[in-house]
Amino acid sequence: MEDAGGGTVYRMARPETLKIVHLDSFAAIYHRASGITHLVTAPAPEILATLGEAGLTRSALLGRLAMDYELGDADEAALLARLDELVATGLVSTA
Repeated sequence: MEDAGGGTVYRMARPETLKIVHLDSFAAIYHRASGITHLVTAPAPEILATLGEAGLTRSALLGRLAMDYELGDADEAALLARLDELVATGLVSTA
């Protein structure tokens, strides 16, 4: 699915396929579909929480993260790199 501007929509994996446990500055995310537990730090948990099941385009996600987490240095290229990593792990999908 693409937005009117032609951007890819990113979605968090279905909540029933994830078990997330916060451990100080880390989060352990068990991905039932792959059987792998991922240890992640910011901004991965924040990205997942913001995306949710509905999904957002990269520009909408960056705007929401900047607003919710008061990002002073919001960088679309850095966000794309994190999203690519999360897609590669199966924690995020694109449509």
